[in-house]
Amino acid sequence: MQRFKKIICVVTSDSSSAAALERAVVLAKNSQARLTVVRVIERIPSNIKIPNSILSLEKIQASIVTEHQKELKALIAPWHNHLDIEAKILIGTPYLEVIREVLRDKHDLVIKAAEINGRLQNLVGSNDMNLMRKCPCLVWLVKSDTPKSYRRILAAVDVDNNVTAEEIETRNLLTHEVIDLASSLALSEFAELHIAHAWEATGERDLRSGFAAISEKDIVAYTDKIKQQHSQSLNKVMDGIVSKLGKNSFEYLNPQSHLIKGLAHKEIPALADKIEADIVVMGTVARTGLSGFFMGNTAEMILNRIDCSILAVKPPGFITPVTLEE
Repeated sequence: MQRFKKIICVVTSDSSSAAALERAVVLAKNSQARLTVVRVIERIPSNIKIPNSILSLEKIQASIVTEHQKELKALIAPWHNHLDIEAKILIGTPYLEVIREVLRDKHDLVIKAAEINGRLQNLVGSNDMNLMRKCPCLVWLVKSDTPKSYRRILAAVDVDNNVTAEEIETRNLLTHEVIDLASSLALSEFAELHIAHAWEATGERDLRSGFAAISEKDIVAYTDKIKQQHSQSLNKVMDGIVSKLGKNSFEYLNPQSHLIKGLAHKEIPALADKIEADIVVMGTVARTGLSGFFMGNTAEMILNRIDCSILAVKPPGFITPVTLEE
């Protein structure tokens, strides 16, 4: 994947970030990108009362920053002669400070270890979810036990055209970006590529409830028609991969498409488990609103059920609600 220019890798003080840092280093080398390794620490509350005889809050904070800076410099020392790499300490709320750093230096990728959300280890942590909602660039969450080389990559796409024209345009751009990233990653990792779309026939359950005087034959005809429409849309996505990669690369990659009937927030995670996907590439924003783009409930539910690494994609034109001012 030779598409990144500026990468941020977020690390913690324990060993959980090792896999994320290793992948960030490889990406930076392959892309000849600048890599900024950051750690976010808490800000000491200003209302803490400290006797006049000891250090001020500012000096205590500065001392903590200095110690963390030493640790980070030691962490990145092995790559100083081979990479454009720097270490930086940020102070404040983790997701906010990471996003502000992205805005300040126009980074195009944030990569970090996926948080473990307490007892509910399959749920995305709050900082990670906020990053995927609000960060203006790609967010790559790496599970600590992820393999060094991915074997199976799953791209989840939404090709349902039963939305407004504006949303169709946004969704098409997002799908193109998801497929482009997943294809590029699959080729660089020599991995299998799977393209998945989950579909439903709106109203089918009501039609089968017995309240509507519609025959089973007509219901089947209706659902078959809806399936055909979704199949045609997914086929267009596959044709787009051929156009993008070329016939030879497409045949080498041999991507497998999955048209699954059911709720996306159930079927996509189930498929990821079934094929033992190492990473899911998916759009996290596909719905427009008065103040910009919003992350839908379906996307959040999918993310909360996925038990592998995640590469979260925003549509072109996404504007973060986060500002540089606190």
